[in-house]
Amino acid sequence: MEKHDAASKVPAVTLIFWITKILATTLGETGGDAVTMSMDLGYPVGTAIFALIFLFAVAAQVRARKFHPLLYWITIIATTTVGTTLADFADRSLGIGYAGGSGLLALLLIASLATWYFTLGSVAIETIHSRKAEVFYWVTIMFSQTLGTALGDWTADSAGFGYGGSALIFGALLALVAAAYFWTRISRTALFWAAFVLTRPLGAVVGDFLDKPLGDGGLELSRYSASAALLVLIALCIFVFPQRAAARAH
Repeated sequence: MEKHDAASKVPAVTLIFWITKILATTLGETGGDAVTMSMDLGYPVGTAIFALIFLFAVAAQVRARKFHPLLYWITIIATTTVGTTLADFADRSLGIGYAGGSGLLALLLIASLATWYFTLGSVAIETIHSRKAEVFYWVTIMFSQTLGTALGDWTADSAGFGYGGSALIFGALLALVAAAYFWTRISRTALFWAAFVLTRPLGAVVGDFLDKPLGDGGLELSRYSASAALLVLIALCIFVFPQRAAARAH
């Protein structure tokens, strides 16, 4: 029988959580591009590589008996890298375009959240204390990361806002979510998932701004050095600022 009294294995939502999340999503973009573009492995191979890493990381996270910050953030990075390559594969290799990819992924994300809610009665992180809830959590995160990549590419390229303009758009939307958190009574769970989705396209366009050619509006930095710098910053967030597990719902 599945145990429902297990300790929480997801972190409390704090400022350092969101900073680490944005860094991780930016790393997902630079790291994913490093494998598919700089190494010239292509989107199908890159997606397969990161999908395997994602599956191993999620399996280790689900099997763990308590919250391990390093393992948790490795799993998040795995979801954001596979999200980058999967979105690029859907948008470009399959030829459905940024709008089509974003629409499809939005439907998958909504379906994941709805299935989770109707199966377990809540999608709040404070209720993630069973393996079934954890599986729903990571599937939902993977869809949100992939959707975020497609949204970032859509606004920066198809909509013509560029990397800087897109970063301002998603930054402003995150600011609105933060304002709603502090000054309204909108569901905290809904605001959490809105912010979680929005941090991904923000990281995607920032990552593209760092490594794309100057002619395309980027800084043309090395994808390897940018990824290494982001890894160092993430490590500092994990080891310098202690993170605790999320409190349990009563």
